[in-house]
Amino acid sequence: MRSSYREEDVVLLLKDITGLVEPLPAAQRERQIQSGRHYCEMLPLEYSPTAPYLAAYEAALEAYAEPVADAVSVLAEQLMGQKGPEMVLVSLARAGIPVGILLKRYLRQFYGVDAPHYAISIIRGRGIDHNAMGYLLARYDGAQLQFVDGWTGKGAILRELQKEMEKYPDVSDELAVLADPAAVTNLCGTYEDLLIPSSCLNSTVSGLLSRTFLRADLIGPDDFHGAVCYEELREGDLSYAFIDAITAKFVPPGKGGAPVRPQHSGVAEVQRIAQHFQVRDINLIKPGIGETTRVLLRRVPWKILLRRDIEKSVMVQHLLRLAEEKQVPVEYYPLQNYCACGIIKTMSDI
Repeated sequence: MRSSYREEDVVLLLKDITGLVEPLPAAQRERQIQSGRHYCEMLPLEYSPTAPYLAAYEAALEAYAEPVADAVSVLAEQLMGQKGPEMVLVSLARAGIPVGILLKRYLRQFYGVDAPHYAISIIRGRGIDHNAMGYLLARYDGAQLQFVDGWTGKGAILRELQKEMEKYPDVSDELAVLADPAAVTNLCGTYEDLLIPSSCLNSTVSGLLSRTFLRADLIGPDDFHGAVCYEELREGDLSYAFIDAITAKFVPPGKGGAPVRPQHSGVAEVQRIAQHFQVRDINLIKPGIGETTRVLLRRVPWKILLRRDIEKSVMVQHLLRLAEEKQVPVEYYPLQNYCACGIIKTMSDI
């Protein structure tokens, strides 16, 4: 699989389908998703960010490199305590890959552990890539595998993972993430809705990789799930600039152990939002800074919710910039677990 990542950082268990799928504009893709077509059968058209948006990203990276590095430290310490030096990092493509690379670098720098790192696909409603799982289990003991992702929204991917791991009793279904505002996992760097700057961009901070793809005409029964490399965006590729900025802020382990899991559930908050705004399909509600960013970048938003106390924070300036560029209304709302939430337009409104 082509990408701008080096194999020493991650081995991509993906089939390269570059040039075989025509990416679709957001509105066209949204209509098809809401008409019943699965999102994994299409790819979004990706654009180079505008100069003002890129400036907002750079400001976010400068402001949040240190808290993200701290979250990497906290998470790495938990993983060493639970898995030990024999762990194998298995990132969920694509948001998990930068986090997996950061963990790999941290483990090497502070623990002297060179953890193997792979990326595989899992798709909500379609499951994990069983060919990729077979590849890993032919090489490692199931207990060594540790799944990694960037952050949680409603916890849908974790639930998908838990369901799929019933087929692999030797493999843990725990998901390690940097930020878990949904409060659904025990392995996280923080339970705060932390801005992870890699969420601000698409492929240009993810090794030029698309999100993963699964369609029977291109992905055969023995193939890994597919992905595209957006070679045309190489000039604006910031994948390693992001990783290097976080790595530069690494501190030794021992910042206070695992964070305390909050009592209130992110899923319950999403249900309250759905009731308040009369949104019948909960899948149209995407809570958390990372998910809200995704809504603005590759879906058709109806509105963005922000917590009033963070209006001036650099953490949400990229959201405000995108909302302005796309003429999406921003509403201030008393969010609890999350700093932001994106609500997707229903098909009849598009």
